[in-house]
Amino acid sequence: MRVLLIKTSSLGDVVHTLPALTDAMRAIDGIAFDWIVEEGFAEIPALHPAVDQVIPVAIRRWRKNLLKTWFSGEWKAFKKRVKTADYDLVIDAQGLLKSAWLTRYNSAPIAGFDDKCAREPLASSFYDRKYFVDKNQHAVERVRQLFAQALGYPLAQTLGDYALSRDSFIEKEAEPYLVFLHGTTWKSKHWPEAFWRELAEKVHAQGYAIHLPWGNEVERTRAERIAKDLPKAHVLPRLSLSGMAAQIASATACVAVDTGLGHLAAALDVPCISLYGPTLPGKVGAYGKGQVHLCATGDYAGKGNRQIPCFDSLTPAVVLPVLDQILTSKES
Repeated sequence: MRVLLIKTSSLGDVVHTLPALTDAMRAIDGIAFDWIVEEGFAEIPALHPAVDQVIPVAIRRWRKNLLKTWFSGEWKAFKKRVKTADYDLVIDAQGLLKSAWLTRYNSAPIAGFDDKCAREPLASSFYDRKYFVDKNQHAVERVRQLFAQALGYPLAQTLGDYALSRDSFIEKEAEPYLVFLHGTTWKSKHWPEAFWRELAEKVHAQGYAIHLPWGNEVERTRAERIAKDLPKAHVLPRLSLSGMAAQIASATACVAVDTGLGHLAAALDVPCISLYGPTLPGKVGAYGKGQVHLCATGDYAGKGNRQIPCFDSLTPAVVLPVLDQILTSKES
């Protein structure tokens, strides 16, 4: 059986889809997926053993310059690739109009969330087979249930398995290290830089090295300030997603804000403390073994505000004992 999967973004959403592929792979012999995904995240689907081909799209880039996209031939090439492929089923696991639109280019039956549970209800009008999945549960479980209904197998009542081989990424290091995943999108999701610095000083004093990745110049300069005068704190070079996977997989543990790389740590089964301020982890938090969620309290905590910081209550004094417990457990 061959299935075309559409889940284009974001990084966290892409990672959350992997356990559903594992379920399908174990339930249906020989099933294979082609996956349509945003070009910036294309390295992640390729890591899963059930994925045959990754089909990158650039919707974010294309819609910024429609004329250039048209004349470049990229859109035409994408449509041709999808139209000429032979699939038994198309699954839109995103439930948005932009993802539903991409289902139009293949003649196979289309499955997706019904209008009561799709993120954008109008998207369900594109689907031939529509399934209800309760929205009041974690995103990983929602996608697992969608796949089970669409592909017709009983869903195992176990924790979802990302099926990523951590061992294939692990790099031998001279000393154990932690990864501080300090970069995120919303202004209000950023843990205060002074808190990162304080945590870095205390962890450094315990003898641990610290690796600080970055994805843009703002993050790079922040990483440099966090690492300043700490000999074991290292600002990494700019890395691809595969390079970041290797860094995370080899780490003793991670500390992360609400970011896609935190979800990647969960997928690689690396212990990670995720720090939540304006968002809550119940439906979209890091999912898996060894994942710890620490949530801020206060007027704006959990309110989904993109601008107002709310981390005053979630200080290094709260984080450090939890991190110490993880590190002690790893050592033993």
